Amino acid sequence: MLHFIGRSLWLFWCWIEFIIFTLFLYVLSWLPRFITNPFYSTLFYTWCRVFSRALGVDLRLHEKNRKPLPKQYILVANHPSAFEDIGVPALFDVHPLAKMGVKNWFLLGRISEAAGTMFVKRDSKESRNAVVDTIINKLNQGESVVIFPEGGCKGRRIFEKFQYGAFDISIRTGIPILPVFLHYEAQDTFEWREPQILVDKFWHFMTSQNNKANYYVYDAFDPKDFKDKVEYSEHVLNKFLEWQKRYLD
Repeated sequence: MLHFIGRSLWLFWCWIEFIIFTLFLYVLSWLPRFITNPFYSTLFYTWCRVFSRALGVDLRLHEKNRKPLPKQYILVANHPSAFEDIGVPALFDVHPLAKMGVKNWFLLGRISEAAGTMFVKRDSKESRNAVVDTIINKLNQGESVVIFPEGGCKGRRIFEKFQYGAFDISIRTGIPILPVFLHYEAQDTFEWREPQILVDKFWHFMTSQNNKANYYVYDAFDPKDFKDKVEYSEHVLNKFLEWQKRYLD
């Protein structure tokens, strides 16, 4: 009982903190980009950490890499839940790629856009082609990005294949791919399933009996080690399947 009361009070305070921070970022998002560009992304990453606390998620980074992380990278991860859209930027300095509908979300859409989030219509070939140019421009500016190669939330287990986009971009730019395997201990609670909506998932996160989210980062892959995007994609997919067997099976 005391634990429940203590956790409830803690979450209440975290939501007050989150609401204040969200309103602050929303106001800043209306300023000209040349004013906010130097610092807005940093505030966005902090906002993601504050959001994670408000959702009651115990976000843990496990550094399995033996080599130092590259200064710039394309982060790829599995995508079982809605939480990683918050969790990944909370731990890594990356610009996310999100579906176009996120851009229209109240408050969150404008904040995400101001932070440099890239948007794509997944069912539009023209939009997918255009966002590739946007990603390459980000990389040419020295930024890092995150791409979910499954092409959306496909469930708690790795989808049957990875799409080639991230690997093609890595080969074209020479930027390494940083793999991060995501493991939610309460898989049934965190997994995104239709017809759930985002508010449903927020409630699931906050009321989970096991709130641990484990993010395992491994050594980056050098695109020079692969002859083409197909070989590159298959190699990384097989690594993710190995990690899935280790942590989930």
